[in-house]
Amino acid sequence: MSEPMRDEVIRAEKLGKTYAEGSLHTRVFDGLDFSVRAGETVAILGASGAGKSTLLHLLGGLDVSTSGEVFVAGQQMSMLSDAARGRLRNASLGFVYQFHHLLPEFTALENVMMPVLLAGRPTAEAAQRAQALLESVGLGHRLQHKPGELSGGERQRAAVARALVNKPACVLGDEPTGNLDEKTAATVFAQMLELNRAHGTSLVLVTHDRRLARRLDRVLELHEGRLRELAAADV
Repeated sequence: MSEPMRDEVIRAEKLGKTYAEGSLHTRVFDGLDFSVRAGETVAILGASGAGKSTLLHLLGGLDVSTSGEVFVAGQQMSMLSDAARGRLRNASLGFVYQFHHLLPEFTALENVMMPVLLAGRPTAEAAQRAQALLESVGLGHRLQHKPGELSGGERQRAAVARALVNKPACVLGDEPTGNLDEKTAATVFAQMLELNRAHGTSLVLVTHDRRLARRLDRVLELHEGRLRELAAADV
């Protein structure tokens, strides 16, 4: 097994995932190699059911592979305890999903503060970081509003701020604009790119939207269990 290169924030080697239900085994993919470098933006396309979300969950340590290895920030995920894997996720990765997953009983500011507090940082520092990011996505006037008082686009922008608040090496996005109308989706996506580039953070984005994918550095397609890189003309 090769060592990950120093500028790679995530590396997967010979990654495989098979689901078993009784005697039925469903192989999603097998033998996948993938890496993302510091500051790089990567789109992963594929039909519904191709395994895009499964791949993202494996890269983020939210699921366990059947075979192969994932390295995050140079650490081999399978060698870590659940607690250590959780700490590594919180420190090195940010997540943005199609649905915002903000906690409804907390304000936008409190939701964005949480990853910093979980990392053991002081409350004042967490509040300062969260407020700065919320202001950068145009939510400075919504700090004390709860998710139910925000629009869909505002909730997703808060989720983007939460993903970046711990200054992660990489943000993993699973159809983060898929639940928004076209105009709002374009706004949220533009802010994601702007923030990622401002912070030097890598971005791996699962999407079905080729127009969004074309704006990233690389585009891969997951098809019949294989990842292939697409030329610009094919996106």
